[in-house]
Parts: sequence; C-alpha cells; structure tokens
Amino acid sequence: MSYAHDMPPTIEKLARTDIGLASALRLAVFRLGRRLRAERDPDNELSIGQLAVLGDLAREGELSVGELARMQRVQPPTMTRAVNHLEAEGYVSRRPCEDDGRRALISISDKGASTLAADRKRRDAWLARELRNLTIEERDALRTAAPILERLANA
Repeated sequence: MSYAHDMPPTIEKLARTDIGLASALRLAVFRLGRRLRAERDPDNELSIGQLAVLGDLAREGELSVGELARMQRVQPPTMTRAVNHLEAEGYVSRRPCEDDGRRALISISDKGASTLAADRKRRDAWLARELRNLTIEERDALRTAAPILERLANA
C-alpha cells in the first residue's frame, strides 16, 4: 500500500530550493534530451556525438580537431576517430591549415549539412507539435528560459 507521504515530491515542490531546482532541471532536461534523441531521422546512421560534431561545424565553420575536441569536451584522440569516420563517409572534408602545416581544418560537406538538416527538421517538427499543446503562458515561459538554458549549457 502506498501513502501520499511516500510519493516523490513534484517538480514544483522540488524546485523551491536551489538544489531542488538543480535536480528538477537535470531530470527534465535529461528526459527531454532522451525524447528528442528518439525522434531521429530513420535514414540517419550517425550517432548523437557525430551529429554534434556536424552541428559545431555548421555553426562555427572550419575547425581543427583540437577545437572540436574542446567544444565537445572529449580528448583529441577520440575526436580524431570521429572525424576520420565522418570524413571516410563523406560528411566532412579536411584540408591543411595554411598557417600551420601540422594542423588540418575540418568543414562540413554538403552530405553532412543535408543529413544534419534532415535530423534537425524531424526533431524540431516533433517539438513544435508538442509546444502547441502548451498554453501561451507556458510557451512564453519557455521563450524566456531558452537563452538561460543555453547559457547554462555553455558554462
């Protein structure tokens, strides 16, 4: 038998303190991220990490493997393997850096850009459908929260 006092606190109750808010946000963002990952384009064979690399290249332009590794918070050898795979499959291209012959610059290819766009389109469509189920006030709250969440993500 279960009693009301045995139930975990609601998000609203949990979020009354800073540590509670941290816990509520962590859980909500994790679950939303998992749900968005489930909305993958079925023709897309790339991992979430590989898509993130393509996203960085689409947003930032040419980057070195070291810059990509820092942005993705992985070690350079890990990023080298990811870039090698993306290059072999035609999602990125590599060219020597003009200033430093030891470095290469990686850029997204047309195939990479179209794959990323298809994946984003599918996920955005799902989220837009779900947002229509919210009240105007809830959507306004999310408009206010989005840049704040972005700042936290980039901290």
